[in-house]
Amino acid sequence: MQLPSVSPRCGWHQNGKIKRAGTKHPSTPNNIWRAVQQVPNNPTLLVIFLVNICFYFDTEMEIEKGVQRWLVNTSQWDPSPHEFSIAMSVLPSQEHSSITRFLKIEDRKRALVSRLLQYALVHQVIGIPFDEIAINRTDEGKPYLERHQNVKFPNFNFNVSHHGDYVAIASEPICLVGLDIVSCFIPGKETVSDYIHNFSSYFSSSEWEKIVNAGSDDDVLDTFFRYWCLKEAFVKALGTGVGYKLDHVEFHHKDWTDIRVKVDGDVLNDWNFWLFELQGRHQIAVARGHPRIASENYKKTLKQTQFDNDLYKLGFHLPNPMFVMRTVEELCSLFPHGVKSSNSAMNPYQRW
Repeated sequence: MQLPSVSPRCGWHQNGKIKRAGTKHPSTPNNIWRAVQQVPNNPTLLVIFLVNICFYFDTEMEIEKGVQRWLVNTSQWDPSPHEFSIAMSVLPSQEHSSITRFLKIEDRKRALVSRLLQYALVHQVIGIPFDEIAINRTDEGKPYLERHQNVKFPNFNFNVSHHGDYVAIASEPICLVGLDIVSCFIPGKETVSDYIHNFSSYFSSSEWEKIVNAGSDDDVLDTFFRYWCLKEAFVKALGTGVGYKLDHVEFHHKDWTDIRVKVDGDVLNDWNFWLFELQGRHQIAVARGHPRIASENYKKTLKQTQFDNDLYKLGFHLPNPMFVMRTVEELCSLFPHGVKSSNSAMNPYQRW
């Protein structure tokens, strides 16, 4: 019997697929094992299987490095004007106006930390020198990394969010990622009922029923914000603007786990969602899904929007890690200018 054509070597090709050398089909453990079963008791083919499965899981571990979750509590950073200037100075000059345009110091802090997170994560995860990192925004306002030869991941992208005390960033190597933080407090003196009714048109009838029947005022508000940040994480992953019809996006869950989304009544099985609770009544939602339904403007920034099934499953089923707490000092220490100050002995941003 002729042996199936299976090569013991595979790797990342330019189109981002895991392939057998010289073939058109993805080389995954399942595919190789099926070939082994066709020719039982063949030691050569078994060795090929073992080599491929080792390479496959080594590749998965490498790809998994693109899944990052970082978080900064800005309420714990109380910089002097000089310290704030030092932190801002590590960023490219073109980013400064997007920080100083805010009048309130809390808003400036969030804007500064958001940009520190973006540059620090791109540098640490991908290895691009800081002076070569180019981060731009789509017309809808979503930040993205300009293509660079150092980017080895099939579809590296990231998303940032800030609200209340926290600023966060999440990245993915294959799937789209969306992120949203909410502080579960009402601005102003409205009652909970009055406040949430301002947004009733953004929810489906099923979601709204669960919100208003959640229990106490705190329970109602927490449920409202959980649904809200899930919707925001989803549309932010797509790169759409504020015009997206949120009432067409309906979430279902089992006690806020196994979260699924329907759009216009259709379940999107290639999307996953997670909710985390942070201190001080903050919620954070992460969305992970297929780029084929991203906005047209955002699609143009992506390396690719179509994947073979094996590669997409690899990205879709990567572990979703807990958020890692970072400090502003740690972020600044990653920058080449972060170790310089007028008094190096007292520099608050020494390397860590």
